[in-house]
Amino acid sequence: MTVLPFPICPEPDEAAREAGRLMFAGPVDFVKGVVAMDGLPPADRLELCFAGRSNVGKSSLINALTGRKSLARASNTPGRTQEINYFALGPSRYLVDLPGYGYAEAPRPVVEKWQRLLKGYLSGRQTLRRAFVLIDTRHGVKAVDEEILTLLDRSAVTFQAVLTKADKVSAAEREATVQQVRDTLARHPAAYPELVVTSSEKGYGIATLRAIIATLE
Repeated sequence: MTVLPFPICPEPDEAAREAGRLMFAGPVDFVKGVVAMDGLPPADRLELCFAGRSNVGKSSLINALTGRKSLARASNTPGRTQEINYFALGPSRYLVDLPGYGYAEAPRPVVEKWQRLLKGYLSGRQTLRRAFVLIDTRHGVKAVDEEILTLLDRSAVTFQAVLTKADKVSAAEREATVQQVRDTLARHPAAYPELVVTSSEKGYGIATLRAIIATLE
């Protein structure tokens, strides 16, 4: 069995880059926040979701992708986002911001409710085409991330690892994290075989991620 090397995703070609630019230059609108599975909007378009442990930079990345400073609420308080937040990306995509996981600040019953909602969504949403699992470049994959990766394997949901805050570490530290992520993903059959390295602050990887989202079918 060949172990995939999980290379860093190359720069998109001109057509894919332009498709991504055009898609994200169009309307991106908040649809609703969902607190239970029966509140999900109609499954009438392709969905891409963003998952990551609390304070990984998920809201900042969504804001950078969409070019809107406050589309997704960024907060320094772990566990602040308690809903599945839906955004319409034009008429053909939903961007889905999942509740952060791995927080310790919230009461246990609240945490358990969020975990059930997260698992229900990942296991049961037929229009979910890809999950982007965000990994903080400063810390790499942690045990709580492994739980989500395993859930995605079991749910047969393709996921792609996106490293965030890449500008916050040295080149050597970044490479060490990339290798740790590669070693982890080799154990997960649902992992897409390319990594995306990003910095919301500096703009690294944003065009690449836009192109991926725009060209998924």
